[in-house]
Amino acid sequence: MIQQHTFPKKEKLTSKKIIDALFIEGQSVKAFPLRIVFIETPLPYPEITIQASVSVSKRNHKLAVTRNRIKRLMREAYRIHKNMIDTKGTTFAILIIYTGRDVITYQEMERTMVKLLKRFNDAITTPHP
Repeated sequence: MIQQHTFPKKEKLTSKKIIDALFIEGQSVKAFPLRIVFIETPLPYPEITIQASVSVSKRNHKLAVTRNRIKRLMREAYRIHKNMIDTKGTTFAILIIYTGRDVITYQEMERTMVKLLKRFNDAITTPHP
């Protein structure tokens, strides 16, 4: 079977309630300049195991053009490599935050995203206290 590299609307995190919960009680994993904040939560669609969203700080990147470019790069790298994540049936909401101050190339973004998703995988598979 061919792997689908898509990022449909159902997989996008838009719930304000879940996003607020992410900031209050979420755990995080870092791989500079990216950070994932995640929380185990029930999602509105039973066939989806992860809903994701991306964010870039307005403080570090004043121009909307720059923020939008970084978000496009992040979404593309996530879309290609999201199949690495093994949730083992649990559902997660994740927010990928760009913490760097300069714009990186797509190759660097992809490399960092792979590293970050591996760390996220490790964090959700090892039991946390």
